[in-house]
Amino acid sequence: MNDLYNNISKEFEILKNDKEAAAMAKYMKNHFEFLGIHSKERKEAQKKVFKTIPKDEKEYIDFNFTDKCYKNKYREFQYAAIDYLNLKKKYLNKTHIKKLKEYTLTKSWWDTIDFLDRIIGDIALRDETVNDILLEWSLSDNIWLRRIAIDHQILRKEKTNTELLEQIIMNNLNNKEFFINKAIGWSLRDYSKTNPDWVRDFIERHQDDMANLSIKEARKYI
Repeated sequence: MNDLYNNISKEFEILKNDKEAAAMAKYMKNHFEFLGIHSKERKEAQKKVFKTIPKDEKEYIDFNFTDKCYKNKYREFQYAAIDYLNLKKKYLNKTHIKKLKEYTLTKSWWDTIDFLDRIIGDIALRDETVNDILLEWSLSDNIWLRRIAIDHQILRKEKTNTELLEQIIMNNLNNKEFFINKAIGWSLRDYSKTNPDWVRDFIERHQDDMANLSIKEARKYI
């Protein structure tokens, strides 16, 4: 079996840039250390490595690789783990939610959370029983679990479960947390492209309990 972690590490070592690393860390408010590899270069390196995965392993998910990536101090490795999971997303299912929750709670910040929500949302779209888990997350003490619950239906368009969307958002109204209120606005803004009347009605009914930030984001296209 390919040693994905070792191969990715070698590619990243070639690309590291100390000057860019400092700038990238500053942009992320110095929450994480960086190698200084920009997205395009990183994705090209990952593509090179992921291409070496044997075809008979296409359904196999190497959590040893993603675990090691999440333990690495450099942020690019967490990005690599998420890109790998996205590559394998159609083979992920409800049994993997526990592992994805672990990653959600590890080195959490918007830059990883806003990709994990799509991966988890894809599982939920294929398995409606995951909705109960996301409802639980929408009431969690952890803001990142809440953010994933709020935004996991982004880009679903007409497949959006509006009853679930409304309940999850209602579980997060009257909240002072920036990342929660931003997520509410984004989820509504995205769905307004498909059903603006539903979003207008939601805002009208709940605006007294919504943050101004949420309303501003939700109304961007309507």
